[in-house]
Amino acid sequence: MAVSIFIAKILGPCIVVAGIGLLFNMEFYRNVMLDYAKNSFLIFFGGIIALIVGILILLFHNVWEMSWPVIITIYGWGGLIKGIWLIVFPKTVPGVMQAYQNNKALLAVHSIVILVLGGFLTYMGYFAG
Repeated sequence: MAVSIFIAKILGPCIVVAGIGLLFNMEFYRNVMLDYAKNSFLIFFGGIIALIVGILILLFHNVWEMSWPVIITIYGWGGLIKGIWLIVFPKTVPGVMQAYQNNKALLAVHSIVILVLGGFLTYMGYFAG
């Protein structure tokens, strides 16, 4: 449980800040997504970072139990899968980014979901743990 709390203390606030940033600056981040999709190095680098973070989380926290720490494990698997996707299938990234451009509600919903997730992990890491 100590590892879960430690990781929640790191991930939670980072995710909260990202969610707030996305929610209040959607047009800016839509432009960031377009720029990201055009830059091969950033796609590769983003894949490497996601892969490393996913592997690190899973090395220290591959917990499958019916309680809140499973969220961290799922986040780790998501990072691993995202890293593999960005490195192996980089040409699909512009299509995904275009979906965010075409559907403005998608980014708003994404922002709210990660804000809630980050808030929950922050609470569990700092207050409930």
